Amino acid sequence: MAIRLGNTCANCDKFMSDSTCAVHKVKVGHLYTCDNFEMKARLADERNCTSCLRFEREDCANPQKAAPGMMCAVWAPRSMSA
Repeated sequence: MAIRLGNTCANCDKFMSDSTCAVHKVKVGHLYTCDNFEMKARLADERNCTSCLRFEREDCANPQKAAPGMMCAVWAPRSMSA
């Protein structure tokens, strides 16, 4: 079985940092997709605890497990406003 990137909003060029679709102007999740999907030009592998806004803060969902290189479902980019 081959591994492929999904055509989901999280991989779409129109997915904005606040989880809004720039085309449809609605909040979307990483499981959504649509016919206007455009793959991001470059996908980054920097999504892990050290690049998360919540790392080592009290609102971290997994404070006992959070570590460099680890990823969880509530990751938030550091560029996101606190």
